Order: sequence, then C-alpha cells, then structure tokens
Amino acid sequence: MEATASAKYLRGSAQKARLVVDMIRGKDVNQALAILRFSKKRAAGSIEKCMRSAIANANEAAEKANVSIDPDELWVRTAFVDRGPTKNRRRVRPAPQGRAYREQRHFCHVTISLSNDARPAAKGTKPEAAAEAKPAKLAESKQRKRGGAAAAPRAKRAAKKEEPEAAAEKPATKKASKKKAKSEETNEE
Repeated sequence: MEATASAKYLRGSAQKARLVVDMIRGKDVNQALAILRFSKKRAAGSIEKCMRSAIANANEAAEKANVSIDPDELWVRTAFVDRGPTKNRRRVRPAPQGRAYREQRHFCHVTISLSNDARPAAKGTKPEAAAEAKPAKLAESKQRKRGGAAAAPRAKRAAKKEEPEAAAEKPATKKASKKKAKSEETNEE
C-alpha cells in the first residue's frame, strides 16, 4: 500500500528544504519523524507536518480498502521538493553605494510518498557472483595502460629502466656509432 501527501507554498527556498528531505529519504517512518523532530533546520517543522499527513493518508486508504496496516511498517519511499513561485514584492532592501535590492520571497512544494511494501536491496549488499568478479576486474584494470598526459611520466620512467640493457648493445653517442660502424667495415675486409 502506498500513500502520498504534499504540502504546497511552504515558506523558504527549495534548496534549503531539500537538505532536510535528503536526510529522511528511505528511512522508517519513526526514524524519519525523529530526525525531523530534532533537526535544527527551519523547514523541518513543515516537512514533519507533511509526513504526519502522509501517515494519516495511509491509514485512511487502508481503512477504505478494508486492510489492516501497521504505521510502524511504513517507510519513506520517495520524498522530493519542487520550487514554488517567488513572490514579487515591491519592497526594496538598502544596498551599498546608494543602490537598492528587490526582496524575493521563496516558496517550495514538498511531496512525500510512504509505502509498506518490501524495500529494494541495499546498494552495499551484492550477490556473491558480483563480489567475485570485482577483484578480477580490478586486476584487469591495473594491467591496462593509460594514455594521454597521465601516461607520459610513466613512459619516460619505463624508457629509463630499459636504457641500461639497450646501452650494452648500442653506443651512447653518434660518434661512437660511426666509429663502431667503421671498425666493423675494416674487420670485414
């Protein structure tokens, strides 16, 4: 069973109300009410009212459907905040250097949906097959070479490590290579 409640034209900006709503999303109803009750945010009071309204809506819908519902089994399925209108007041606030700023009063709309259905699996718990595949994937990614600017310093270091082995075969300078080539020619004759 699912029940929804919305509170419209709440005072305060949507951004500030979202900070409170993010704290209760996915929690049990009792835990969410406790968070709202003891939160220091101003929007928490009106969001708590909306939450209690959603609980009452769930009870009412259950009675109409002739189904018994335990309010303790409810959890916050979705909770979101939409931006409301900005009241265009013709009042101004003094600003520096003789200017004036127009006052804007923000409003928001809060919607909360509760459910007593089974919760989806948590993100932290994964099946065993996925857990085994992760280390193999990690090892594979470490073997891959990275390109771009990140690879340039590594390529230089790798070249320096290979250089001592190659130095035994090749001469260090052009002059030495010319001398070696001439000596090889004379040896062949």
